[in-house]
Amino acid sequence: MKNGFIKVGAVTPGIRVADCKYNREQILEGIRKAAEQGVKLVVLPELCLTGYTCGDLFLQETLLQGAEESLMWLITRTKELPVYVLLGMPYSVDCKLYDVGAFFGRGKLLGMIPKLHIPNYSEFYEARYFTRGNQQVRMITVDGQQVPFGTRLLFRCHELPEFTIGCEICEDLWVSLPPSSEHATAGATVICNPSASVEVTAKEDYRRQLVRMQAARTVSAYIYADAGEGESTTDVVFSGHNMISENGTMLAESRRFTNDMTITEIDVKKLSAERRRMNTYDSGMCEDYMIIEFDLPVEKTALTRDFARTPFIPSDMIRRTERCEEIFILQAMGLKKRLLHTNCRSAVIGLSGGLDSTLALLVTVRAFDLAGMERNGILGITMPGYGTTDRTYQNALQMGKALGITLKEISIVKAVDQHLMDIQHEKAEHDITYENSQARERTQILMDVANQTGGLVVGTGDLSELALGWATYNGDHMSMYGVNASVPKTLVRHLVRYVADTCGEKALADVLYDVLDTPVSPELLPPEHGQIVQKTEDVVGPYELHDFFLYYMMRFGFSPAKIFRLAKRAFDGEYEEEVILKWLKIFYQRFFSQQFKRSCIPDGPKVGTVALSPRGDWRMPSDAVADLWLNELESLSRPE
Repeated sequence: MKNGFIKVGAVTPGIRVADCKYNREQILEGIRKAAEQGVKLVVLPELCLTGYTCGDLFLQETLLQGAEESLMWLITRTKELPVYVLLGMPYSVDCKLYDVGAFFGRGKLLGMIPKLHIPNYSEFYEARYFTRGNQQVRMITVDGQQVPFGTRLLFRCHELPEFTIGCEICEDLWVSLPPSSEHATAGATVICNPSASVEVTAKEDYRRQLVRMQAARTVSAYIYADAGEGESTTDVVFSGHNMISENGTMLAESRRFTNDMTITEIDVKKLSAERRRMNTYDSGMCEDYMIIEFDLPVEKTALTRDFARTPFIPSDMIRRTERCEEIFILQAMGLKKRLLHTNCRSAVIGLSGGLDSTLALLVTVRAFDLAGMERNGILGITMPGYGTTDRTYQNALQMGKALGITLKEISIVKAVDQHLMDIQHEKAEHDITYENSQARERTQILMDVANQTGGLVVGTGDLSELALGWATYNGDHMSMYGVNASVPKTLVRHLVRYVADTCGEKALADVLYDVLDTPVSPELLPPEHGQIVQKTEDVVGPYELHDFFLYYMMRFGFSPAKIFRLAKRAFDGEYEEEVILKWLKIFYQRFFSQQFKRSCIPDGPKVGTVALSPRGDWRMPSDAVADLWLNELESLSRPE
């Protein structure tokens, strides 16, 4: 439960049709096995106490009594387990039979949720037996105790209120307005679906899409437990297709026809944070809901789910290629609009031979092509300085030639020498003044050349640099349009590689691959033996860590302690815990102290869900303090 993580499971027991005593034993075994793995919520299939395929036996009093007795037997046998259970069974109320989900745990039956939509088409003939469930909750008597009964019933954890459970049953998901939509707007973050979905050709993918999309639409975790082996195969077959999806992401899924137990951790605090962020999410809009509280001991949930080291980048190669092309065209279309709107005759770019300026140039070329403008209108300026190495210089030249742009070289050495003399700064003192004077001189050149040519200065700085403030104020910090402003450094690398892999021009591809192999550096300090000595990641830390921190801080508002926990799991074996903690502290220090630079950045296109534009996604006072965040990190004095 710590940090909002709850281990949940969808369990499909092997059953025998109409044998409640056998079925309860199988169900108990599944619950116990799940509890041994730390599961706090177990969802079982629709009508699993009796079997979904009982047919007219549902009208037999003996079967209904056996189901109720088996329910109470399970409640007694599981009362010492720290787990709550939702299972399907038939239950009679006021001479009407209902298909219900019974929610129980810690020795108590907390509620019963009837199925709302009763299918009676194709192979389904549930209306022969079952009555449509009532939405309004009322009290019924079950084994001598008063129990709430109705669809508008939620169960909320006292210790973790974000863990609030709602239930819909099988067909309820397949209708145009699933009950879970109302459950979620009433506060449910977890939707359970005890189901018995008949398996036919091609149904698997459709079922999967339904679960994923409903989890995404409701911003919830959706636990789908499906009937499987043991159900009658007189006319149909059941596959036990269990799924657990979180806000549209499939976290865990069983193999069909295996009765596998499907277990993972859901993050209810993440879901709550996402709902807070979306001001169109209608939380609390549904009335007439009864909320029943339950207790769970507070403990740390062992994590088994994976967290990508590069959350901005899809792990699947096909999706990654599609994403790269999409981002590339978004950047180019943004620049195209700005060029046409301002009637610019040229675009001016400072070419360093590094990753960021390479991507900016590639985007500018695409924008010119889309606008029907000649590439020679792109003016790539190399500006050798004190730290320029031959490798980056030659890469800049070769890239410009391969792309057919206009190249120009303007050395900044004499201008910076004069400037340092003017402000009485020793050239041998390689401090921040020494470095920034070069960056500002380059920006002055770019701006003035843009004026000469009726052009626009295309910015090269990326999202990661903006987050860390790794830019010289009014130097490379400034441009007339920043095409990389919402592209993190880890993604910049993949975009450049994507162009190298797909451009079909060997000369261009070769230089792009060499750029990718070059250490990231501002090249503001003199090289040693012709090699780069100033490596950015030695100063600010690994960009893969900072991008990871940035994603979870910005996208979900996670606390430093939670981000640290996720990073330890994601980068296990790559970085020591002390190293992760060190750079996480630096991330927060720099993020807060450098907001003043972000408050006045140029326009630039948003391409992903995380962006730092002061006009769009991120509004933060420049003098906000980071003490709360840093104090939380200081409390993590020893590894968990």
